[in-house]
Amino acid sequence: MPYSSSLTDEKWVLIEPLLPKKKKTCPTKWSKRQILDGVLYQLKNSCNWSDLPKDLPPYQFHKILL
Repeated sequence: MPYSSSLTDEKWVLIEPLLPKKKKTCPTKWSKRQILDGVLYQLKNSCNWSDLPKDLPPYQFHKILL
């Protein structure tokens, strides 16, 4: 379910190339886009990481973007 803070396809096309490429050691459950949507949701709503909706990645996965 998209949230008002979720990236549109057009915005994702612009942002994706700017994210670092990392070797995958194991497949992750969450895509970089889902993780970024979680970060944007947290920033827009000023909520605790533990209060994110369950369909967004938990806090531990934000490190994947770095």
